Amino acid sequence: MKAKKESMLKILLIDDDEGMRRWTSHFLNRAGHETSTAADGQPGIELALKIRFDLIITDIIMPEKEGLETIMELRQEHPEIPIVAMSGGGHMSSSDILGMARSFGAIATLHKPFSGQLLLETIENIMGSNSDFLEEK
Repeated sequence: MKAKKESMLKILLIDDDEGMRRWTSHFLNRAGHETSTAADGQPGIELALKIRFDLIITDIIMPEKEGLETIMELRQEHPEIPIVAMSGGGHMSSSDILGMARSFGAIATLHKPFSGQLLLETIENIMGSNSDFLEEK
């Protein structure tokens, strides 16, 4: 019964890379999840204020409101929602950036590019460890 709840998550995906955003959203939808997307941190935060999400996945390097700031604001508004940070690096190594994302409140991190299987395993691991949160729904 618990697995059924986990397979129908409302996920917010924030990424300025349109191709990555489309691929990830399509992949998650095919896996049975419901996704909403935003192209930058501020629109993502605004969506999270309007819609109750089970999980938020955000890129770190974005042009307007970058991911670390986005994570901090989301943590203030919704400390109970797990956040996954993802990055391909940019001007810093992705390990450094993703380590910082964890210190800002991300529960897990993904190095871009990543496989769909790794994405699903990460979500399953996170939501399995957040069963109390799932039971509140």
